[in-house]
Amino acid sequence: MKFYPEKYSIPDEPQKPFIDADEINSYLNKAISTREEVERIVAKSLDKNRLSLPEVAVLVNTTDPELIEVIKQGAKELKKKVYGNRIVLFAPLYVGNLCSNNCKYCGFKSSNTQAVRKTLTEQELINNVTALEQNGQKRLILVYGEHRTYSPEYIASTVRTVYGVKSGNGEIRRVNINAAPLDIDGFKTVKEAGIGTYQVFQETYHPEAYTWYHPTGKKADYNYRLTSLDRAQEAGLDDVGIGVLFGLYDWRFEVMGLVRHTNHLEACYNVGPHTISFPRLQDAAEYEIDMKYHVSDEEFTRIIAILRLAVPYTGMILTAREPQHIRSEVLQYGCSQVDAGTKIEMGAYAENHELLGQDLNKEQFLINDERSLAEVIDELLETDYLPSFCTACYRKGRTGEHFMEFSVPGFIKRFCTPNAILTLSEYIMDYAGDQTAEKGWRVIEKNIRDLNEPRLEEAVRERIERIKQGERDLYF
Repeated sequence: MKFYPEKYSIPDEPQKPFIDADEINSYLNKAISTREEVERIVAKSLDKNRLSLPEVAVLVNTTDPELIEVIKQGAKELKKKVYGNRIVLFAPLYVGNLCSNNCKYCGFKSSNTQAVRKTLTEQELINNVTALEQNGQKRLILVYGEHRTYSPEYIASTVRTVYGVKSGNGEIRRVNINAAPLDIDGFKTVKEAGIGTYQVFQETYHPEAYTWYHPTGKKADYNYRLTSLDRAQEAGLDDVGIGVLFGLYDWRFEVMGLVRHTNHLEACYNVGPHTISFPRLQDAAEYEIDMKYHVSDEEFTRIIAILRLAVPYTGMILTAREPQHIRSEVLQYGCSQVDAGTKIEMGAYAENHELLGQDLNKEQFLINDERSLAEVIDELLETDYLPSFCTACYRKGRTGEHFMEFSVPGFIKRFCTPNAILTLSEYIMDYAGDQTAEKGWRVIEKNIRDLNEPRLEEAVRERIERIKQGERDLYF
C-alpha cells in the first residue's frame, strides 16, 4: 500500500500531518532517563540500529552529567565505527539574496529595507567559483534566497555554469543546493543539472512557532515546506538534506522532529536524509527572536551527540556559524562535514573582504569561524582527522537506497577512507604549503596502515603515485 507523504491515515480518525506536536510531546512527557535505559539505548545505536522516537526522548530528557557523558562517549565511538576519522570539507556560495519571505530571524527578510540585495551575474559566479577552486575547494553548496527569480531553470543554469569552471587542476565535483521548496517538475529540472544533495530546512517543526516566525510569503505554508522533500523523492531526487534552526523553539522538540522526519522518509521511500544540519541561531539584521529558547554551548554539544546516536548512517553538517572552539570540540561527537573558508556576502570569494569585517545588511547572519580552508585543514591534520573532498558516492551512484545499503551497516568506511586519502593527496600536491604537506603525508601514511587490508593498501598507494605524476580525480 502506498504511504502518502503528505498525511498518514488512521482508521476512523481524521488525517493528521506526519509531524504531530501532541505525539512528540507525549513521548517527551513519558520518557524517564535511567542509567540502565540510557546504556541500553546507546548500545543499540552502537550496533548501528536507528533509534525509535521513545528512545530519542529518553536521551533528550537526560540531565544527569554522568549519563550525558555516556551519550557523548557513545557518539564518539559510533562516529569512528561508521565514518572513521575523516571530515568532508565544502564551502557555501551565495548566488542571490532576493527574498519574498519575511522570516523574523533572517537578515534577508523582505521587510529589511537596509539589506543590500544582489544576484551574481554569470561572470561574477564564474569569478567566485574560480577563486574557490584556486584555494582547493571541490564541493560547494549554492544558496539562493526564496524568490521567483531563482526558478528551477535558473538554479539548473547556475549549477551547469559552476560545473563548467576549471582553473588549473581545480574543479567543482559536487554542487549541492539550499533553496526554496519546489514542485515535482521543478525538482526534476534541477536533478537533470546533476546536483548532489537538495537541502530544505524546516527551521522549526513546531507548527505554532513556525507560524509566528514566518508571517508572510510562500514560506508561511508549514505543510508545503514539510512535504517538499517528498516531492523531491517523487521526482527521482533521492539525495536530500533536512535541518532545523536551533534556538527558535525547545531544542528537545526539534531533535524529535528531525527523527520523526527521518522516520517518514524511510517509511515512504526506503531512504532517509543523506544529511542532517543543526545550525544554531546567530545575530542577523533586524533580528526578532524570543531568547527563552536560546541553546547553550553545553546543550548544543549534547544535541549533536544525540543526533549521531539517533540516526547512525546520516551525514551531519557543522557550519561556520559556530566559533572555532565549539567546532573543534563537537567534531568528535559525530559531525562528518564542515564548511571552511566561508564567506556569505554575495561575491566575497572573488573580492578581498577580510579587512572590512562582516556587514549584516549584506549577509544572512553572523559567521563566527572566519578561518581559511588552509587553516581549517591544518588544524584537522594536527588533531589526526583526515580531511576529505570526496565526491565518489554521488558520482558512482551510491545515493538514496544504494547509499543506505552501504552506510547503514557501516561499510561506507571502506570507501570513505581511501577516497579521503586520495583527495587529500591532490590537495597536498596542488595547494598545500610545505608544513601542511608534511603533516598531510604523515596523516595519510597512518590512515593507509590503519586500513589493515594489504590489497587495498597497495591499490591506494598505487593511486597516490599516479596523483604525484599529475593524474587527478581517482577514486574507488
